[in-house]
Parts: sequence; structure tokens; C-alpha cells
Amino acid sequence: MHHPGRQRRLLASLAESGQQTPIVVVAAEGQTDRFVVIDGYKRITALGQLGRDTVEAVVWPMSEAAAVLLDRSLRLSEHETALEVGWLLAEFERRFDYGLDELARRFDRSVSWVSRRLALVEVLPEAIQQQVREGKIPAQVALKYLVPVARQSLEDCQRMATIFAQHHCDTREAGQLYAAWRKGSSTTRERILEDPELFFKTQRQAQEKTSSTGAELLRDLEMVVAIVNRAQRRLTGAAATELDGQQSRAAQHQIARIQNQLRRIDEEILPEKKLHVEPSATHHDSGTEHAGSEQTGNRAGSGDLPRGCAQGPPLELHRGPGTAPNREGRTLPPTDPGAFRPVQGESRASP
Repeated sequence: MHHPGRQRRLLASLAESGQQTPIVVVAAEGQTDRFVVIDGYKRITALGQLGRDTVEAVVWPMSEAAAVLLDRSLRLSEHETALEVGWLLAEFERRFDYGLDELARRFDRSVSWVSRRLALVEVLPEAIQQQVREGKIPAQVALKYLVPVARQSLEDCQRMATIFAQHHCDTREAGQLYAAWRKGSSTTRERILEDPELFFKTQRQAQEKTSSTGAELLRDLEMVVAIVNRAQRRLTGAAATELDGQQSRAAQHQIARIQNQLRRIDEEILPEKKLHVEPSATHHDSGTEHAGSEQTGNRAGSGDLPRGCAQGPPLELHRGPGTAPNREGRTLPPTDPGAFRPVQGESRASP
């Protein structure tokens, strides 16, 4: 996924300090003068913007598929969304002919976990996935709202995605529109998608009305507190003993009524809470994981990197003796990535 803010920070860091961490490449199959970039696409883009024609790289002596899996297992600073994982799984399935069982073994997950993430990629139209990659639609919005809509109507999904992108909807606004679409009739759904400006305007007016009602309620309760304080002051000293039996009973009756009314107001404001378990956004099996950092999340997919590139300044890749200094503390392990597990490393991205 593209994160403009992170890319600007990376660009500024490279301009000030130069490249501090080499990109990771593997030799292209059957070619000695070409390399496939495994990690470092964002650094290459930033260096090109700065007019640099050289990028430092470390060559991993393994296959492309093994290198991608190993690189992913070493990344601790990035938590991918389920959609991003689906993109990676789909590439392994298409380019390397990995089946569900092999993917589950390589990623140390269940076949069901793999299948669900592949389904996200298959269900969501490619045009919408591209908008997610470009940062026009948050991945969380696509997962929570666009995927369910796509399962019912691809046309409505595409129209809703256009609305989210044009109006720069955050999760709350997108959730409001999706909830209204899900609960509405076919006529209501068409009106929402046809005139989203009217829908959002109505939502803002409702929120303003709710805010006004809340302010009035607070003023009323403040008045109640003031009156109760005044009644309490009347009872200070010997005033309480001056009440006869009938007045005491009447006062107790009014106090009970006040307590009942306050209890009802409290129940309306704070409805009974039911115990429930909130899902946590971890990297295990969640569709709401955080987007990655600029250092390690710079791979949109493996691709060939020639010595001379038509889209920008030529980048010279220097072959090293197999490894290069790396501030992230990566080492070159054996070639079987299935045997590796994440180890503690430096999480802060560096140029």
C-alpha cells in the first residue's frame, strides 16, 4: 500500500543521511546481470526522485519465492492487513503454483486461514484493490464494508468505493453509509448511492441535533443539582426537626420519585452493558491489522530490476560477497524459509 506521508519522511531521511540500509535482491533466474528486488522498492523510488543512480544492495543466495517468505518472516515492524496478505498469497499461487496446503505450511497457518484471505482478493474487484494500494480507500474500510457489499452486488460495491474515495471517508463515515445501505430497501439503497452528499448532510444534521439535545440535558441536570443543593441547605441545623410527620412523609415520597426519575435517565444514557470479547488486531488471524512501516512495507510484488530502467535513472546494483552491513541486524540463514521464525530486531525504519 502507498503511504504518501511515510514516503515523504523516507525521502527526507535519504536526502539528509543517504542510504543507510541496503535493499535486498536475488539473482534473476537464468540471468547474471539482472536482479529481482525483494525488499526496497520505496527506497529505490525515493533515490530516483533524488536523482541518484546507484543503490546499495545485498544479494541473498536463494530463489525468489524463498527470499520473499524469508523476508516476510523477519519483518517485525510491519503488520499487514488481511487484504495485503491476500495479495501476497495470490502471487504465490499464480506465479509459483503453490497450492492451499503448501501455502498453509509455508505461512504456518491453517488452510482455512489461507482460503479466507485469498477469497478477499477474489471477491473485491481489481479496480477497488488498486484504489486501496494507492491509499485512496483505507484497507480497513475495504475489508469491513466493501467486501460484504461485493458479495451481494458488484455494481453497488464499485459505486460505494467511488463514494468512499471521492469523499475521503474515514471508517466512521464509511460505516454509517454501509449500515444505511445494508438495512435499507432496494429503493433506499439506490437513493443513498445516487446522492451520497444528501446522505452525509442528513447524518451531520442528526449529529448536530443529538449534540444539541445532549447540551440541553446537561443544563437540565445541572439545574437539578442546584435545586437539590438548595434543599439540602434548607435542612441544615435544626430545620429538619421542624418538619411534622405529614411533611416528612411527603418529602420522602418526593425524594423517591426523584430517585426513580434519575435512575431511568441513567438507564437511558448508559444501557446495561453485556460482557463480550473484543477481537484484537494482531498479526495472527485478523482482518484489521495495522498497515506496515515505510522500511519493510515497500514491496508491492516481486519484479525484475534491470541495470537500465526506462522509467527512471538507471540503478547500478553492486554484487557483494553474499552479505552487507545492515543496521536491522538481518543475517543470511539457510535457504529453507519454512524453518524460520521471527526474531527480535530493530523495528524503526531507516533509509
